[in-house]
Amino acid sequence: MFESFDPSSCKVVILAGGSSGEREISLASGEGARSALVEAGFEVSVLDPANRGDLEVLLGGSFDVAFLCLHGKGGEDGSIQGFLETIGLPYTGSGVWASALAIDKEKAKVFYRAAGIPTPESLVVTRDELVSVAQIVAELGERCVVKPNTEGSSLGVFIVESAEELEGAIDQAFQVGERLLVERYVKGTELTVAVVGNDDPTALPIIEIIPQSASYDFESKYAPGGSQHICPARLPEDIAARIREQAVAAHRVLGCAGMSRSDFLLDEDGVAWILETNTIPGMTATSLLPDAARAAGISFPDLCTQLIGFALEDARR
Repeated sequence: MFESFDPSSCKVVILAGGSSGEREISLASGEGARSALVEAGFEVSVLDPANRGDLEVLLGGSFDVAFLCLHGKGGEDGSIQGFLETIGLPYTGSGVWASALAIDKEKAKVFYRAAGIPTPESLVVTRDELVSVAQIVAELGERCVVKPNTEGSSLGVFIVESAEELEGAIDQAFQVGERLLVERYVKGTELTVAVVGNDDPTALPIIEIIPQSASYDFESKYAPGGSQHICPARLPEDIAARIREQAVAAHRVLGCAGMSRSDFLLDEDGVAWILETNTIPGMTATSLLPDAARAAGISFPDLCTQLIGFALEDARR
């Protein structure tokens, strides 16, 4: 655990916005984090890396730590992390390598399997190496999920019910990303597990997600009333403990730091299938990490303070 420090003596710069498809959500996360950090007593500035002038302010500023609220490409893929390391500014969340690994769903699956965490079978589809519909159906079944390999917030995700729908879903997903993951469909309860910490990470209470639509899509995630969050999830303790252990294992095997949030589907046989790990979870009013923290008795300002503490602790090593 990090050493205690005086928030009033710590100058924080929130980085939010960016140029990815998740820009608007990033700005909302930035505002949520700003309010919480001000309440905690920090001196806070907000900058948008998409603006050259803001980058010049970042370079010339005397900030103590950057609080990252950037989602998607340019934020969660290691790019901004490498920039901040180059200028010597500590930042919240995972480093360059872990960020780049976690956002790549295909590569993350290799590490999940190495750690013994079940993850659905999948195939990669690119424009240059287009896999036939027949091959996908033969390996994964007619009902499958098409998603961009390196996007978040359910952007470009399609649940396909038949072979006839698959080709169209792939064409639409290519509008979001150049490399796609087609994954075996798993029917089950949607769960997410936030993990906080560096060397000794801890899983927060599991959240059960009940979307109001057929799947946990973009609207379900961010629209008010789009989904119901039940925390702690309605699970027997032995199953909940196993899933929390798997979330911590994912955090460790990917090399995450400070925070992560892994998404699971729990099938009718009691198997929890990991789908992905987010290294910069949302910080909006409807976001899952703050929800889980509240269930653990951690207020939003205290959570943000902890994340800054983890960042400063990581920078001292």
